[in-house]
Amino acid sequence: MASPSMIDMISAIEELSGLTTRELSEMLKESESFVLQSKADDGGPKQVDMEKLVSSLPLHLLAVCLDLGRGSDLTYVLRGMRFLHSLSELATRHTRLEQVLLDNVKLSEQVMDLIFFVLSILSHWKKENHLGASPLIHSSLVATSLHLLTSYFSSQWHELVHILLAHPKVDIFMDVAFDCLHEDMRLLSVRLSTLDSKAFGSPFDSQLNHFICQQCEASLQFLSLLCQQKLFRDRILKNKELCRNGGILSLSLTILKLGVPECLKGSMDIASSISRLKAKILSILLQLCEAESISYLDEVATLPKSMQLGQILALEVLNLLKTAFGRKQKPAAGSHDKSYPMGSVLISALRLVDVFSDDSNFRSSFITNTIPFLTQILATPHDEFVSSWCSVNLPVMEDDANLDYDPFGAAELALVAASDMLTETKANYLCPFRSISMPSVEYAQTRTSCVVKIIANLHVFVPNICEEQERDLFLQKFQKYLLSESSRPSLDHPASNEVTTVCRNLGSLSHYAKSLIPNNLLNEEDVQLLSEFAYKLQLWCKSQVGHRTLQVAKSDTSSQMKEDLQSVQQPLPTRANVTSVPDSNMDNPPKVVQNIEESTATPSMKQEGRDETPRTRVGVNGGLLQNSVGQNLIHLGVARTTSAGYAGAGTATSMELPRCKSADHFKSPEPTKEGGLRDDDERQPKRKKRTIMNDGQVNEIENALVDEPEMHKNATSLQTWAEKLSRQGSEITSSQLKNWLNNRKAKLARIAKERGGLYDGENADKPSTPTTCHFGDSSESAGEESYLPPSRVLNDLGISKGNRLVIPDTNDPTTQAEFNLTNRPFTRPFSFEPGRPVLLIDNEGNEIGKGEIFQVEGRAQGKGLVESHICIIDISELKIEKWRELPHPSEASGRTFQEAESMHGGVMRVAWDIARLTPVAP
Repeated sequence: MASPSMIDMISAIEELSGLTTRELSEMLKESESFVLQSKADDGGPKQVDMEKLVSSLPLHLLAVCLDLGRGSDLTYVLRGMRFLHSLSELATRHTRLEQVLLDNVKLSEQVMDLIFFVLSILSHWKKENHLGASPLIHSSLVATSLHLLTSYFSSQWHELVHILLAHPKVDIFMDVAFDCLHEDMRLLSVRLSTLDSKAFGSPFDSQLNHFICQQCEASLQFLSLLCQQKLFRDRILKNKELCRNGGILSLSLTILKLGVPECLKGSMDIASSISRLKAKILSILLQLCEAESISYLDEVATLPKSMQLGQILALEVLNLLKTAFGRKQKPAAGSHDKSYPMGSVLISALRLVDVFSDDSNFRSSFITNTIPFLTQILATPHDEFVSSWCSVNLPVMEDDANLDYDPFGAAELALVAASDMLTETKANYLCPFRSISMPSVEYAQTRTSCVVKIIANLHVFVPNICEEQERDLFLQKFQKYLLSESSRPSLDHPASNEVTTVCRNLGSLSHYAKSLIPNNLLNEEDVQLLSEFAYKLQLWCKSQVGHRTLQVAKSDTSSQMKEDLQSVQQPLPTRANVTSVPDSNMDNPPKVVQNIEESTATPSMKQEGRDETPRTRVGVNGGLLQNSVGQNLIHLGVARTTSAGYAGAGTATSMELPRCKSADHFKSPEPTKEGGLRDDDERQPKRKKRTIMNDGQVNEIENALVDEPEMHKNATSLQTWAEKLSRQGSEITSSQLKNWLNNRKAKLARIAKERGGLYDGENADKPSTPTTCHFGDSSESAGEESYLPPSRVLNDLGISKGNRLVIPDTNDPTTQAEFNLTNRPFTRPFSFEPGRPVLLIDNEGNEIGKGEIFQVEGRAQGKGLVESHICIIDISELKIEKWRELPHPSEASGRTFQEAESMHGGVMRVAWDIARLTPVAP
């Protein structure tokens, strides 16, 4: 039996929770000593001590939640959460209320526990079915509870993430938040499916279903905004239930399978809301897939059940695109009305397909299943294709928006529905929108670049990585699909024209794609792969449909293809120029004339007697990248070679390790966490990179190689160091370490050969001058393409990391001065001592602070000379936010600049890469 104080508490909450914030504010202003005057049930006066009520509210609601199932129901909990929202909003305008509600640490902990506990209950609340008010109460309580986090704690997402991650039960919060949302989506799916049998839907049905859609969207939007924060996203990637066990995949499938019942097809409110739900879940998946700390798709592929879910999801995304780009699909009425934003469904789906097609776990299935929707795009009549895919002036584009969620109004409607007093007039709940659409030019270019990259991902062939049967596999399947489609002609697209149209459109796309390179949406390699695919398809097309049927497209395609191939293969200003000389006849592929200084020739493609020997090479400037602070860094990755024999196969800059990774035929390493520093500029095209060691591990093994240069030949030593390195980061096996060492030796050998120098792989880490040159005996392992040896190794080769010849023994002051002025950051052993002032550069090349060297971690090379990757810096001036994550977080220094400052008594002492330090001139 409830105590009198409990009864008074319940009656006070039921009365006050229904008041608007304006009404509550007026009552607080009129109150004396923070005591509200109201009427009791018998008509007499009643007093409510607000300080006592507010300070007891979280614990009271927790007690009610514990009693759920034994008389209490969710409606009262919803009233209490709505009341907390109102109090949190008022607290910013009432000092006394702010002191009681927000400044009390213990009360804040209780509110957080309450939110977590309510979500935990809702994630398992399956007591009632989809009928009646239950889905309305459940969905609004989930959304209201999540949004209480921003209402009570912080509306700044980065601050809220830090608060959540500091809570010991944050992983439970993640689990139950996604589970609650999934349960709401199931309820919505069941309600919509029951309407399929109806001939028509009433406006009241439409309003109720739209209300549930908005509550689901508000919850999903909240989680999506959390996932945009790197720290929260990285924590999710470590959550076994959500990632490895397929929790997010299962939720995604439920959302993507939502459809508008036939009887509600005229309701643009529901159609647009469901479309935005799909756009937001695709956005979450994309954020997880593009995260660089942990490979989400590798986590998915760990378990067969999750891998199967991932493959089903991939097919669902492809079916979505196939439907959207279907030739007979006509835009629904009002689908492009800005009053009903549909969300960025197609652009997110295309970006996701780009990621999936670039992943070793899914590429093999994508080779076949991606072709139908690509064909639908490429078989579009030429003029229509050019205006849609080779232009920034799209006739229509997707409008996206976020909801401005109103928890008070949502709770009010759900409570009225629970009391069986809801009418059609009262059910008209509509959240306002805030547009978040991409600029039209960016949207059009991103859309086109995704199609180009998908084709490049599926067509790329890398010798020594891909099996021989994978060469031109995508091309062959594409040809086979075109033949099967041409056997079923339609009135819209006669069989005789479809293949020709595809070839012609590919030529136009290849030509237009070049304009996207300067915007960093594509790189030369993407365009080159597309050009090769289009060229080979054109040759096949000519052989299939005859020369006469190709004349329609030849005047357009041939000139564009020649210009495209010639442009992609234009020689960079390098010592090892590669010049493309296309034959005047398109029947013959371009020939390649190479400078004799190039290390390894790429065989020209011939129809007869073709050299099929796979070779990899690194051009001197073809393998150079300009980093963000203006330094020419030698890119030590293997050139991602196209099919053997294609002209200009190695001319692309930004050469990276292959994207061609078949789940069945690929020789891929074990899934590992990515390590090392990389350019985080979001504008750069991302490629999947796998590194087996982080910076600390690389630094450790480099130091060890000085004393043990032949480690790769000693099995015992390899095992010992593999175990030692595994304790400092991701797990490394002795075979992986041996491959890494062999690859390192081979890369150094290629650099020396490109420079015309000599290199002794066995003595790379000895101070003596190299005398011989030979290549390593192992194939390149995936992922070490971004590895850069320390400056002492490159100095021995006569090469600096700034792509300049180093003359260690020179006494010419002019040469030394020029070196010091033109090389930033440090690119060679430098004179370090504590107290030396330096500038701190981030991985985007921006100066973010100043400081002094406190300590150098490394091995002494001589007086004042130290070779190391890391310095300990005392920062005196920081130009970015203190909550930013450190490049080398640790228990000793903390994870953020703010933690580093607090852990060292006000001194911001952090570890920083020497490669990102710049000396300050005295």
